[in-house]
Amino acid sequence: MSTLLNDFALEFEKPLKDLENQIQELKEVTNKSGGVDLSKEIKTLQKRVDTLLKDIYGNLTPWDRVQLSRHPKRPHSKDYIETIIDDFKEVKGDRRFANDPAIITGFGYIGGTKVAVLGIEKGRKTKEKVLHNFGMPRPEGYRKALRVMQTASRFNIPVVAFVDTPGAYPGIGAEERGQSEAIATNLAEMFDIKTPILACVIGEGGSGGALGIAIADKVLMMEYSIYSVISPESCASILWADPKMAETAANSLQLSPEKALELKVVDGIIPEPTGGAQRDWPVAMESVKSSILEELSKLNKLSVQEILDGRFNKFRSMGNQTITQ
Repeated sequence: MSTLLNDFALEFEKPLKDLENQIQELKEVTNKSGGVDLSKEIKTLQKRVDTLLKDIYGNLTPWDRVQLSRHPKRPHSKDYIETIIDDFKEVKGDRRFANDPAIITGFGYIGGTKVAVLGIEKGRKTKEKVLHNFGMPRPEGYRKALRVMQTASRFNIPVVAFVDTPGAYPGIGAEERGQSEAIATNLAEMFDIKTPILACVIGEGGSGGALGIAIADKVLMMEYSIYSVISPESCASILWADPKMAETAANSLQLSPEKALELKVVDGIIPEPTGGAQRDWPVAMESVKSSILEELSKLNKLSVQEILDGRFNKFRSMGNQTITQ
């Protein structure tokens, strides 16, 4: 994956994009001319890029984080599955209605450990986005996920979930097929899954749509991801009847992994390359893989009863912390 932003840049990234484009142009001149040495100029510009990177991404607003979590070049669940899950075998269908491509499920290996995998997929190109319903699962997706988790429970296979969704699909068909019931059933049933569950928020973690596969023993967030009870746009629509107030809503919600960690909604933050996972896929994926393996090694040492009790107590205690402004 290219580290340059030539084809896309968020508004706050544009100064960085301009500098990187200048570096690219100088490199192209050097390659074409052969005799012209522009290494000094390139080195100077690169230093400015490095400084600007630290300055921009070290002072992100909550709304900047929202945009970064949705970056079109950010790795998706499918990318993580293809890269860090070996010998992945997909499982489709909920045996009740249909297969929901918004949630990818199956079994494979990570670092030699057999795991059941759940991943909410947004899709990248237009046809893929439509196929995966822009990462908004339908009831059959949650029922498929539960089917795989219950299978994993019977065979003592740990569950790894990749979360990246703006929320569950609110369409009429989904509601007719029991969207709220499907999510609620997952929330209840996941407390009885007799095997370790680890969830990783890799982009957006929106509302019950995310929680439907994230009742986990350990919930991790990537450094530039968000995890919230509601999307900023939906929050703005409810409070001010104006989705354009999303930035204000994001600031009020204090959307950041650090805040989620403080409130004990999540258990850890996975570091990303400076500027986000989209700037260096291999580094980001290795960071996710090592974090998953580290947490699974700890969870696998616990008895079934310790896992179930810990999971219940973890969620039961939420909301009891002192909140700082």
